[in-house]
Amino acid sequence: MRADLTFSLYFDIFRNMKSTDVIESLAALAQESRLAIFRMLVKRGPEGYTPTQLGEKLKVSSATLSFHLKELQRAGLVDVRRVGRFLYYRPNFAHMNQLIGFLTENCCVLADRGCAPECAPTEAEVSLTKRLRA
Repeated sequence: MRADLTFSLYFDIFRNMKSTDVIESLAALAQESRLAIFRMLVKRGPEGYTPTQLGEKLKVSSATLSFHLKELQRAGLVDVRRVGRFLYYRPNFAHMNQLIGFLTENCCVLADRGCAPECAPTEAEVSLTKRLRA
């Protein structure tokens, strides 16, 4: 696939995200416990954690954790998968990347000069994008 075509498709995804979805996602993350839970899940990756594992790591009660996981799931930031009798919560990377893209898609468009160094992705971000697409 041509680079310019990939770039266009990549940014078309972000334009499809609605402002209401962005607000809901940011509101879900605007709470200290939910932010900590989400960051822990992002660190773990697609394997995810069971609620018991999360509760032990973050020292959060099961009732409180259940409430916060439900809010993160409702906002589209977290997915759940069942393996036997266990539930594994994991970050919804596609939604997370859409959110970040929505927030940055018009970076510097009204600037008097280009701001490429400030808003260009770092090597780590480029590497992560390549790993996620592979």
